[in-house]
Amino acid sequence: MERVKTFFAAMVAALGLIFAAVGAASAAPLRIEITEGVIEPVPFAVPGFVAESTGAEEWGARLAQVVADDLTGTGLFRQIPASAFISRPTSFAAPVQYADWKAINAQALIMGAVAVADNGRLTVKFRIYDVFSGQELGKGLQFQGTTDGWRRMAHKVADAVYSRITGETGYFDSRVVFVSETGPKDDRKKRLAIMDYDGANVQYLTDSQSIVLAPRFSPTGDRVLYTSYATGFPRIHVLDVGSAQSRILESQSGTMSFAPRFAPDGRTVVFSLTQGSNTDIYSMDIGSGGAQRLTNTPGIETAPSYSPDGSRVVFESDRSGSQQLYVMPAGGGEATRISFGQGRYATPVWSPRGDLIAFTKQTKGRFHIGVMRTDGSEERLLTASFLDEGPTWAPNGRVIMFTRETQGASGQASLYSVDVSGRNLKRVRTPGGASDPSWGPLQ
Repeated sequence: MERVKTFFAAMVAALGLIFAAVGAASAAPLRIEITEGVIEPVPFAVPGFVAESTGAEEWGARLAQVVADDLTGTGLFRQIPASAFISRPTSFAAPVQYADWKAINAQALIMGAVAVADNGRLTVKFRIYDVFSGQELGKGLQFQGTTDGWRRMAHKVADAVYSRITGETGYFDSRVVFVSETGPKDDRKKRLAIMDYDGANVQYLTDSQSIVLAPRFSPTGDRVLYTSYATGFPRIHVLDVGSAQSRILESQSGTMSFAPRFAPDGRTVVFSLTQGSNTDIYSMDIGSGGAQRLTNTPGIETAPSYSPDGSRVVFESDRSGSQQLYVMPAGGGEATRISFGQGRYATPVWSPRGDLIAFTKQTKGRFHIGVMRTDGSEERLLTASFLDEGPTWAPNGRVIMFTRETQGASGQASLYSVDVSGRNLKRVRTPGGASDPSWGPLQ
């Protein structure tokens, strides 16, 4: 019975989680699968990281705040304010006063320390404690980097905490590429930008001289595919994130190419190509430029997305008379329709976990972001608004980011995220208008 008193069991009760223990006498940690929304977020405390060198106090406070923001932003955790603390750590090596943290109902405690060297190198150490059981959760970790990369180290700490407590891979140390939008609706300027998952550290990758659409990260995050109208009609470009240099992926003369996406191997691109009035899906080897036609119907077929193992492609097509979702082998061949609900389906994208497909749905004058199993079963709509579209998955497959546009002549596009359960809908901060997000892999 002692086991059910542990912090993990407390999380199960608080979050409405489904879990399985591998043997009651086993010392292995519980594996927790998050399948429901939050009933009551788990309270945690993260005091400012202890300064272990001169001038490290400010860094300690900054690191602790970003860790707290990351965890709180998931909707799974609730930060206990510092004003409620009974005691504060003065040394990373000092014994934890569990009674003081129990008294304020902290279920998890994150203790950290930071040192800054003369050359600007930061060293960050941290430990995670289960206050209920009075035990440390695994061994402490240490990260090193420069002061310029302090936010990334904070995200790494938050990822480790999230993983230890939920059993899921974290997603905080990741980036998003998107289309930054400025200007009035009838003269909107669009350029590619990249940012941390939480909207920090925005960098612009292209200018605003031509329209750009639908950026998509490579599996390793070093390249971005996007569609540009720089030549007057849509062409696919591939951009190196480090140098911001781009080149056009050649396509057949007299055609339009768009909606590109990388294969999991990073060497192949799948995209749509229009010849005359017909639009089909093609794949291309980036190195050789060799293209293969994957569909051949009178319908409009676009927005392809590979399964994580690269064996299948999901796409949208109006071959049945309305926009629906289909799955076919990665090399082309017979496609199977998987969407059968009321309305029109678009922009499907396979989850990194391989279990779900996210999509945009339009029905009864409203737009939705939804998910379904890969065979089309268990469809669930997560959002509803005047215009929600273009979902992209977090690296761990538990959060979806998308574009939401407000109604009216002055309507502006913004980025939002939502948990796969449909809870914790929130806006992602950006300097101005933003659309077409693509969530990259963990850095």
